[in-house]
Amino acid sequence: MKEPSASHDYELSTVPAHARRGFFVMFSVMVSFTLFSASMWAGGTLGQGLSMTQFIIAVLLGNALLAAYASALAIMSSRTGLSTHLISRYAFGVRGSWLPSFLLGGTQVGWFGVGIAMFALPIHAATGINNYLLIVIGGILMTSTAYLGFKALAILGFFAVPSIVVLGVWSMGVAVDTAGGLGALMEIEPVERLSMATALTVCIGSFISGATLTPDFVRFARTTRIGVIATVIAFFLGNSLMFSIGAVGALVYGEADVSQVLFAQGLIVLAILVLGLNIWTTNDNALYAASLGFANITRYPKRYLVLFNGAVGTLLSVWLYDNFVGWLTFLSSALPPIGAVLISDYFILARGRYPALEHAKMKDVHWMAIVSWAIGCAAANLLPGIPPLNAIIFALAAHTAGGLALNRILERRSSSA
Repeated sequence: MKEPSASHDYELSTVPAHARRGFFVMFSVMVSFTLFSASMWAGGTLGQGLSMTQFIIAVLLGNALLAAYASALAIMSSRTGLSTHLISRYAFGVRGSWLPSFLLGGTQVGWFGVGIAMFALPIHAATGINNYLLIVIGGILMTSTAYLGFKALAILGFFAVPSIVVLGVWSMGVAVDTAGGLGALMEIEPVERLSMATALTVCIGSFISGATLTPDFVRFARTTRIGVIATVIAFFLGNSLMFSIGAVGALVYGEADVSQVLFAQGLIVLAILVLGLNIWTTNDNALYAASLGFANITRYPKRYLVLFNGAVGTLLSVWLYDNFVGWLTFLSSALPPIGAVLISDYFILARGRYPALEHAKMKDVHWMAIVSWAIGCAAANLLPGIPPLNAIIFALAAHTAGGLALNRILERRSSSA
């Protein structure tokens, strides 16, 4: 099925050269995507379980690994102009790609609903505004930018990124002063220490699912260099900032979320602004990516799926917030093996070259990719160590070994025929 003529998001086709964007647009979209509230929660956990020196090491190392993983996916998408879901067709097969699309899409719709509740509940508690009214308003606003597409994501990012960064850094500075200065903060010792392995698990696991969706946005990059640089800076700047805000807020106020810190500092209006923008920039990206996934499965235009998924996430937001966070976290362990299989298939088995989507001859299902994904999932949940890294390493190794062995068998059959 060809992409609908009214769509400018190329959900079922390659992003053409005239639709590619430069560095500042890509930077805006990718940084806004990494300004994720859950990263602040994770930062709070690390801040209370590590010394500040250990915290800095864990965040820098964890984000370096995340950036490396996301950059490999960024190279693929900027070269091919394809989303995660269309790239998956090469590795998993046309129908086989429905598995990663369903997992990625379902997880992101779930986080969209959780995000709306995270937006509404604190504002309701601080102002008394009807909670369901706030949920409806938040759902409509966040769905609207995802519906309008990549351009709307970029425009929102241009406004949201500097606002969140400036207010977050300023609030963090106030918190440091309240603690008695940076020296006093550095001397705080954790009551219950975390191991470095646990800290890296928290750091990487907090956003590995989002990193797997990197191609959905970087496919619009004008060059591979632009896509990779924007991705690396986004993960180091955006994610590290969220972790730092969460750590300082948790140590000083017992609150990891910057909006809650601003509430504690008596800045209700600024708190609502930061809370809204912070969740909005992540939520519309999540809904956008989810709808690309379901477009791959159903072949329906992305814009209709955005409306449907946005309505589902909005209607179920409170229930998702109360009951689904643990399940979503579990699902997140199923996502890193998807990226590992894609990386193995493109860089090792295909040697960095895929035929154009419209000319590619693809199998219906590549069972080897699905088995490799399952091995990665099992490694994440059953083996000791850092679960996201276990998932990536074992899925990548399984798919590479299986693919090379299969290629040798096919070559022998071809030479003997």
